[in-house]
Amino acid sequence: MSWLSDEAISRLQAASVLPDVSGTRYRLVERIGSGGMGAVYLAEDSILARRVALKVLDLPDAPGELAARLLREAHILARLEHPGIVPVHDAGTLADGRVFYAMKFVEGRRLDRVAEEMTSLPDRLRIFQRICDAVAFAHARGVLHRDLKPENIMVGPFGEVLVMDWGVAKILESRENDPEARNPKPLASPAKVFPVQPAKTAHGTVLGTPGYMAPEQARGDVESLDARADIFSLGALLRFLLDPRPQQGATTLGKGLDKGANALAMASSSFWGILFVPRPLAAIARKAMSEDREGRYTSTSELALDIARYLDGLPVSAYPENIFRKVARLAGRYRVAIALVLTYLVVRAMLFFFFRR
Repeated sequence: MSWLSDEAISRLQAASVLPDVSGTRYRLVERIGSGGMGAVYLAEDSILARRVALKVLDLPDAPGELAARLLREAHILARLEHPGIVPVHDAGTLADGRVFYAMKFVEGRRLDRVAEEMTSLPDRLRIFQRICDAVAFAHARGVLHRDLKPENIMVGPFGEVLVMDWGVAKILESRENDPEARNPKPLASPAKVFPVQPAKTAHGTVLGTPGYMAPEQARGDVESLDARADIFSLGALLRFLLDPRPQQGATTLGKGLDKGANALAMASSSFWGILFVPRPLAAIARKAMSEDREGRYTSTSELALDIARYLDGLPVSAYPENIFRKVARLAGRYRVAIALVLTYLVVRAMLFFFFRR
C-alpha cells in the first residue's frame, strides 16, 4: 500500500473540480485566479489559436441564481465595447452543467502592484485618466461598476489599462426599462444559454470594499445609487495613486456588514499624505470623495477634466485660486522659462559688476 503526498492529493483535488470543457473549442491550461462566483482559467481557443480566460461558476447553485448573475456579467461586458474594458468572446454552459464565459486573456499586473514601482506622478495621473475614460463609457451605457479599487485595475506591458471584475455591476433603472438591457441577444455558445434578467439587489445588501465605496453604498441604499457612487470610488483610487501605501479594507462585503466598518476605514485614511501631494490634486480627491454626494463631481468626465487641467498647468474647479495660488501655479507651469530668465539676469548682473571693477 502506497501513500500519496500532500502535493499529489492537492493536485487530485484540483483536477476533480476542473470544469468539463469537452465538446467546446477550449482546452484548459491552468487555473489563474478566483473571486466572487467563479474561478478563472487560462485556456486555448482551438479554432482561433489564441489564449483566452474562462470564468466558470464554481459554487453550488441549485436555484440557478448565480448562473444567471454570471451570465448577466457576461452580457454587461459584451455591450461595453471599450479599449479599457476586457471584451467577452463567448458564453454558455459546459458539459458538466456549469455556466461559463470566455474573455480576452489579459497579460499585465494589478494597479496596486504597479503603483509601488511608479515614481512619476504624471504617469500615475495618466493611468487614472484611462480608468476614468472606461468608467465614463460604462456610465454612458447605464452601468455602474460598484467595486472600483486597485485590485480590479490591470495595467498591461504596453501601458494598457483595463477595468476588471464587473460581477457586482448595477444597471441603472433608466436602462433596465430598455428592451435591449432586459432581454439581450444571446451570445454565441456551444451549449444552451440561460435567459438573462436584470439582477435585483435587496435593500440593505452591501457590495463593495471599505475605503472605496461611497457612504450611501455602505449603508445599503441600493436604489439611490448613481454615477456619483463610482465617482467616490474613483476619488479613492486617486487618493491611492497619490499615496500608494496600504489602505484599510480590502475585502468584498456581503449582506450583514458592520455599518461602522466602512466609516472606520475612511476615517483611518482621512489624513492620508495630504501634505506630500500637490494641493490641487488633494482637493480633487476630496471633492470626489465628499460624504455628501451632492458635493461630488456630477460626472466622471468632469473629474477627468480637472485632472487634465492640472496636467496642463491650468486651474482646477476643485481648488479655487487666490492671487498667491495663481502666481505659484504659473511659476510651476513656466518654471523652465523663469529659470532661464533668472539665469540670464544673474549672469548679466555678474558681468556688469565685473566690468565696473
